[in-house]
Amino acid sequence: MLQRWVLVFSLSLGAIRPTTQIRDRPGQYAQADIQYGSQIYSAQCSPCHGPDGDSIEGVELGSGQFRRASSDADLRTIVTMGIGGTAMPPFNFDAGELTGIIAYLRNMRNVDAVALGDVNRGRTVFEGTGNCMSCHRVNGKGSRVAPDLSNIGTIRTANALQSSLVDPTGSMLPVNRSVRAVTRDGTVIRGRRLNEDTYSVQLIDDHEHLVSLLKANLREFTVMKTSSMPSYEGKLSSQDLGDVIAYLLSLKGPR
Repeated sequence: MLQRWVLVFSLSLGAIRPTTQIRDRPGQYAQADIQYGSQIYSAQCSPCHGPDGDSIEGVELGSGQFRRASSDADLRTIVTMGIGGTAMPPFNFDAGELTGIIAYLRNMRNVDAVALGDVNRGRTVFEGTGNCMSCHRVNGKGSRVAPDLSNIGTIRTANALQSSLVDPTGSMLPVNRSVRAVTRDGTVIRGRRLNEDTYSVQLIDDHEHLVSLLKANLREFTVMKTSSMPSYEGKLSSQDLGDVIAYLLSLKGPR
């Protein structure tokens, strides 16, 4: 019986181990996250570790090998908790920043430190040629038709933001899908859901009006699977896209 238990346990470990190795392989990290991580490293880590990660004796971050970490989970723990008894402090990074710094540390020896984009130029594109504020709202300015982006930099990674800009439908979260409702008298209402339960739905329509509908009074109710946001692939240069992503990552809400 003991031998059978050991065999089952060994097979289970064998099934788990390859998955962990694949997840932590450098090639699995998105370029946008690596670039964002390089900015964070330069600002937060290089004063102690140096630009190449070798300024502290016995520590060579650029080697891709870490004495206290073998997985991304280990690295996250060290970054967020620090190392007791050493000069390594804890860092209060948000989810996007943490994803970026881990991606950069894993790829540090393979890439040069690069800037993702310029925040000020990105804001100019966002508010100007990109026409983003005709739908989105940032810090009290803009439209309420699409989700508020005032704290988007704390909840989305650089790679996720890049995907949203070039493939809005493919990267759209279910919670952000708009709806199309047709009342019994044939009135068509399109908008963004705010709340929904079994009997009713509340939304902001295309004219920024708050609308509450009883489902029993609707002829049709459809959740749209195609994003109303246009793709900016080919419409903005790669530099402009990088700048917009940098600006969006800078939006952290009130701190």
